[in-house]
Amino acid sequence: MINYLYWGLFILGLTLLYFAFRAYNNTVSLLQDGIKTTATVIEMIPVSNNDGGPTYKPVFEFKERGSSIRTYLSSVSSSPPAYKVGQKVKIVYDPKDEDDVKTISFWGLHRWSVILLCIASPFLIIGGGYLLYSRI
Repeated sequence: MINYLYWGLFILGLTLLYFAFRAYNNTVSLLQDGIKTTATVIEMIPVSNNDGGPTYKPVFEFKERGSSIRTYLSSVSSSPPAYKVGQKVKIVYDPKDEDDVKTISFWGLHRWSVILLCIASPFLIIGGGYLLYSRI
């Protein structure tokens, strides 16, 4: 019975590992095929959180190659604000998918890959370690 638990942990770790590599590959594809440009932070939108104090989401404005101006609301908020209004930020975007915009920074590009790997690692170590040890 306990063997099923460790197999479950190991399979959960492998599943999370798969999604981490998928997120990484999507980021690599975006960097290769996307358009890099400079955006300007035009607004910081306050978002209330459970701690009582607000966090802030940046709104970026950038010019597409077709000369149209686009805005992008970041999905990440922080306190203190990560950017200041008027600040220039390097971004990469997919012209075919208007929701696929990322800031060119470590956390902007690889946030989900790192988070998923951090969650998957203990499951892989505990589940895989037990399964490996039980075969000896």
